[in-house]
Amino acid sequence: MDFPVPGPELLGTRLRHLIDLMDAEVAAVHADLGLEGFRPRFAAVVRALAAAGPRSIRDLARALGVTHSAASQTVAQMARQDLVTLTPGEDARTRIVRLTPRAEALLPALEVEWDATAAAAAELEAELSFPLSALVEEVLDALERRPLRRRIAADPRLAARMEAARMEAARVEAAQVEAAGTDAARIDPARVSGPSSGG
Repeated sequence: MDFPVPGPELLGTRLRHLIDLMDAEVAAVHADLGLEGFRPRFAAVVRALAAAGPRSIRDLARALGVTHSAASQTVAQMARQDLVTLTPGEDARTRIVRLTPRAEALLPALEVEWDATAAAAAELEAELSFPLSALVEEVLDALERRPLRRRIAADPRLAARMEAARMEAARVEAAQVEAAGTDAARIDPARVSGPSSGG
């Protein structure tokens, strides 16, 4: 039986499959270079720090075009691999990320891998009907203008179900508050305050 070509309804699933496929291939190259444990997502951070020196996680997130949370998670994983160190910044909320000597020693091999990967990506895009990198930017811009959650919630059938779910959640919360108040009223004030001191 022939299955239809997956459409927009499987967009997230297919994108995750594409990312997993590409990451696995790059990770295999890292392993061939003796860079076991070096994840593909680390490369952009190493490149940014090698080019501009120590940076805050917030600055890294801006440079990489990702959320602060995503950058923070990647940096934490890199710290566990002894690829970066974290030191306090000018205020308590800021942490400065620096490459370790181990990461700096990997730079020559990574530079060659980066150039080869960029060339391979350009070759791949040349085989496509539209450059994937340009399409990804278009998608990100479109989602910035109108997030997917708002697009999904615009369906009137879904909106009715969401309203029903909100009402049910409010009903459950009200019942819990009422039950908590009833339980509090049952408590003996004498037991709470303890025995009175005789006069």
